[in-house]
Amino acid sequence: MELPDPVDIAVPGFVALVLAEMLVAWAKNRRRYEPRDTLTSLALGLGSTIAGVLSAGLVAALAFWVWQFRLFDIGYQWYWFVVAFVIDDFAYYVFHRSAHRVRWFWASHVIHHSSQHYNLSTALRQTWTGFFSASFAFRLPLFLIGFPPPLVFFVAGVNLIYQFWIHTEVIGRMPRWFEAVMNTPSHHRVHHATNPRYLDRNYAGVFIVWDKWLGTFEPERDDDKPRYGIVKNLGSFNLLWAAFHEWVGIAKDVWAAPGLANKLGYMIREPGWSHDGSRDTSATIRAKWQQREQGEAEWRKPISSSSGADQGAPPPRVA
Repeated sequence: MELPDPVDIAVPGFVALVLAEMLVAWAKNRRRYEPRDTLTSLALGLGSTIAGVLSAGLVAALAFWVWQFRLFDIGYQWYWFVVAFVIDDFAYYVFHRSAHRVRWFWASHVIHHSSQHYNLSTALRQTWTGFFSASFAFRLPLFLIGFPPPLVFFVAGVNLIYQFWIHTEVIGRMPRWFEAVMNTPSHHRVHHATNPRYLDRNYAGVFIVWDKWLGTFEPERDDDKPRYGIVKNLGSFNLLWAAFHEWVGIAKDVWAAPGLANKLGYMIREPGWSHDGSRDTSATIRAKWQQREQGEAEWRKPISSSSGADQGAPPPRVA
């Protein structure tokens, strides 16, 4: 059975919404869009589309090859689309979490996070090396279960379309019941933020319940406005550097690392890992931030004095 590609159908809508958001941003907050950043995002999106077309045949062939070993024969009834959509979204959560915790996958995914702006054009900022990093492997279990490849590719496209609209600051928070179940702009702003509180949180594609269930949820706070980008920002709008900088970093680290175990570590350990502990991972960044927060909280506590002497001021913060 042939099914249309929902992303192809949605492209005109993507363009219209980006233009509409640009108009809103121009009227209210021009900083939401930076011309060079937007052009870089669009160019990365175009390159990702071309890379997807070039690898589509191989991915489809692999999907059908795995499907021949399926456990069940599943048809195209409407309820199977619903079931496949939910399972595929969980598979996306697993992939997305892995893409932040395994440097090999991060090397492809970092492109999507490399903008210091958060708008609908950021949603189009996609990888060129997804096939090389084998990100498609996370959907292979659906074919093994028995979902036909065309059905899986269709629901995956719908999932991608849903994630487009959550890349915006124009929308604040959705109704509470919606925020409780679905991924929203508020939840996804947290995911794109580099604030220590927000690092490696809210991996959901469509259903935020996966994060709440597995302990990776963090709500957006009004007193901690998200700062976007990556921990070490690119500092450049060079298209090729944006697309391949992390692969270059992996190659350099693997070449210089002592011993096979350390070389492997620079590929499969979390981003920021180093064999000598000289770099920070998201976990160490968060731990240092929490330590500072606890220290400042202690300083704010009133100083009791049994002698009745005046309470002293909190000691100054040491840089």
